[in-house]
Amino acid sequence: MPSTDASLLASVDARTKLAGSNKMEILLFSLGTRETFGINVFKVREVSQTPTITKTPNMPFGVEGVLSLRGNIIPVISLAKFIGHDHGGSKFDTMIVTEFNKSTQAFLVDSVDRIIRVDWDKVRAPENIMAAAGTNQNLITAVTELENGKLVSILDVEQILASVVGEPRLPDVPTAQLEIDQYIFFVDDSVVARKEITGVLEKMGIKFQQATNGREAWDRLQVLAGRNWADGECLHDYLKIILVDAEMPEMDGYVLTKLIKSDQRFKGIPVIMHSSLSSNANRAMGSSVGVDSYVAKFDPGVLAETLIPFLQR
Repeated sequence: MPSTDASLLASVDARTKLAGSNKMEILLFSLGTRETFGINVFKVREVSQTPTITKTPNMPFGVEGVLSLRGNIIPVISLAKFIGHDHGGSKFDTMIVTEFNKSTQAFLVDSVDRIIRVDWDKVRAPENIMAAAGTNQNLITAVTELENGKLVSILDVEQILASVVGEPRLPDVPTAQLEIDQYIFFVDDSVVARKEITGVLEKMGIKFQQATNGREAWDRLQVLAGRNWADGECLHDYLKIILVDAEMPEMDGYVLTKLIKSDQRFKGIPVIMHSSLSSNANRAMGSSVGVDSYVAKFDPGVLAETLIPFLQR
């Protein structure tokens, strides 16, 4: 394999046009078993052969060591150890270098297959489709199916990274001055992200409602918008912000935002995209569907700072 597999990851500009199409691209890979795994291409910076790894003392579980990549020292993480498939039969001489949550890291894999494009509505939460036996189900964020019927388990790499570096400490945040019936609605399929958002909102004294994927969020928002309002009242008087993830099973955050922005019942309610995909391309994708602001995940202080101006309007 060449040092960087440009053929796999070419044409990023074309991928930005996927915003609002409810499609995603997944890089398929193996961990030396019969199961197929996947990761969103937008998290992948490059694929290469694994160079020499430098062992360091007191490494967290699953971290094989560090390596120097273009002058930067990054951790090398064994995905097989996290999901319980490290049986010593694979060399894991291929690595996937990823960028998300404002960090760069390499994941060791046995081999990389190809990139596929799938509809988000064909991507299901793991409890809706039984993944292959023997895999840690808590580390699978979604499952989809190939044309031949083979299942692909999409790993929750955010949760894996949080296990390595630890979850961020909640900082002191300002208390929001909202009326008793006012609230925020948020949607995220990541357990780690929902825990962080809930912690921030509770510390700010903000009531909230939540959903775990875009389809569920849209259904719940439809119920909220369908209420019978008293004279002079509207949804905007109560629902102050909608916070959406970008990557979600069944309906992604871009399509959800387009639906919200095209429905007059949500007029004036800001939509903030809260995503681990923090590149300029992803911000542009969010802007193209009408998000009012974009905030990177797993920085609770920045999340609170982003919410306050919209709550004070």
